[in-house]
Amino acid sequence: MNAVAQQQTALSAQPRQQFDLSPQTFDQALQFCDYLAESDFVPKDFKGKPGNCLIAIQWGAELGLKPLQALQNLAIINGRPALWGDAVIALVRSSPLCEYITEGDDGATAVCRVKRRGESEEVRTFSMDDAKVAGLLGKSGPWTQYPKRMRQMRARAFALRDVFPDVLRGMPIAEEVMDIPQAGAASNEQPRAAIEGQADKKLPLYSEADFAANLPKWWDIIASGKKSPEDLIATLQTRARFTADQLKQIRTLPKDEADAPEQGEPQSDVAAAAGGLTQTAVEG
Repeated sequence: MNAVAQQQTALSAQPRQQFDLSPQTFDQALQFCDYLAESDFVPKDFKGKPGNCLIAIQWGAELGLKPLQALQNLAIINGRPALWGDAVIALVRSSPLCEYITEGDDGATAVCRVKRRGESEEVRTFSMDDAKVAGLLGKSGPWTQYPKRMRQMRARAFALRDVFPDVLRGMPIAEEVMDIPQAGAASNEQPRAAIEGQADKKLPLYSEADFAANLPKWWDIIASGKKSPEDLIATLQTRARFTADQLKQIRTLPKDEADAPEQGEPQSDVAAAAGGLTQTAVEG
């Protein structure tokens, strides 16, 4: 009787094994992501997108998140993955590197104090004056509806990203990234397009006369194996613009050039042929 009781006690003392759907192989991950993408329990960024689910799960694995945790706490903002603020503080608090995190707000300024083990305390703040300078004050959405919460997220993001970048693997915070896209598009994409447009206008068009004179030299360079057609074209196009017909002619070697054995043409001849670009005629 004692033996039976001891056996029952031993069985009841054993922890119940937790059911875990985390995939163990790549094929399992693909199948799992198909199920997730068809589920109503995933955010819209992952609904019907098994590829997004797979990448999110991998990101989560690198951060120490289970698959479902990753899908619920990762956001895709302007094509970049980011972590929601509560997941950020959870990851840092669970790290043995973190001694403490305290947050406060006096109605105008949010304060986040953090201490990494073996280092001194770090303090980051974010005030309404900071929000005004950043163009966030009065902005429609959360900054108008929940300014205190948004101040808290900003101070938290600065503190945790600065002190625990290794724990967060450099992952940005969603609440912070959400305020960046419009400004980024206005300050980066438009100037880039303008610069590219100016570059096109400054490059001269290669004259037909110079092209006819130098084409045999370029064919020799390609036939000798010094440069491939695409490598040669890439070099030439840094100095001038070429028509589609001219590019086609450069790529199409005459039969005698294509069949000719390599001549071992010295590099100086390659440079000399490319040097014909100095004789370009400026369009218009």
